[in-house]
Amino acid sequence: MLGAIAPEASKVIDLSALLTRAAIHAGIAVGIAVALHFMMFALLGRAARMSASESDDLVFARIKRPILYAMVAIAISVAAEGNALIARVWELTGRFIEPALMGWVLFALVKAFAQAMEARTEAYQDELAARSRRTRIAIFSRTAGFVIVFVTVALVLFGIPAVRNIGTTLLASAGLATLAIGAAAQPALKSLIAGMQIALTEPIRIGDYIVVEGESGRVEDIRLSYVVIRTGDERRLIVPTAKFLDGSFQNWTRAGGGITGSVVLPIKPGFPLADIRAAYESLLAANADWDQRTGSLHVSEINVGSIELKLVMSAKGPTALNRLRPAMREAMLEWLREHMADALCDDV
Repeated sequence: MLGAIAPEASKVIDLSALLTRAAIHAGIAVGIAVALHFMMFALLGRAARMSASESDDLVFARIKRPILYAMVAIAISVAAEGNALIARVWELTGRFIEPALMGWVLFALVKAFAQAMEARTEAYQDELAARSRRTRIAIFSRTAGFVIVFVTVALVLFGIPAVRNIGTTLLASAGLATLAIGAAAQPALKSLIAGMQIALTEPIRIGDYIVVEGESGRVEDIRLSYVVIRTGDERRLIVPTAKFLDGSFQNWTRAGGGITGSVVLPIKPGFPLADIRAAYESLLAANADWDQRTGSLHVSEINVGSIELKLVMSAKGPTALNRLRPAMREAMLEWLREHMADALCDDV
């Protein structure tokens, strides 16, 4: 009886010794990795504080955590070389952990550098160049992030034997697989290609004021598959990216130099236009939203019992113009009420 128990007890003792040895090896490896990570980022943080740029801080903050886990994984894989139990466990889990960590590190690097480059655009004097650069950074970083995530998921899935066998079978019939994948991925590929074309040709940029399908607003964000447009009443329009390449739209801020608009003011005929024009030019000059490029008054149409005066004005951008137009309409109506009350039409 005692002889039967002794071998079982010795097996338990041996297993306990193996687990303890593996835990000690893994703990030492993880401790060394954490210590090296702490020292490395302490030195990098000191270097970043000595630098005048904030880009270093943004990059280090983004990559700190994924680098930590990557260094821990490397330490465990090194420890597996000297311990059979760790090697057996790592052989089963490493095929999933390694590609996942590699993808996480690459994704963090892409986002970190994109954030750092975008922060530098705030110092640009040229607003158009800054918006152009932000648009390209956003699209290219999201494209790279999409590719990294796609490849990482594929590598993790191919670590599963059943999925790997299915992949091998599909590769054996490459023609049919290509057709199937191409048909299934057509919308995603079309959006991806459309996003790349927008980044290269720049029909729109982040911050542009556009009119599409009768709705106007400012481009708030450009994704791979859609564009977010913020309207004046704070609504968000979601427009497919491909629509900006397949259809037409208006871009009011495509080029610099400001924007021009007008207001139509109907009055009764027979009143001196020179006095009205002088009053309009004086009121326009007093408005801070006018950029002093264009400011004129002329008769746009003559009707029975009324004429229409077109008040043309310019501003630096759509937002300023949206403030300037109603302000000048109200100012001219008030001036006419005070100085030429009879000139106002009955329906005004």
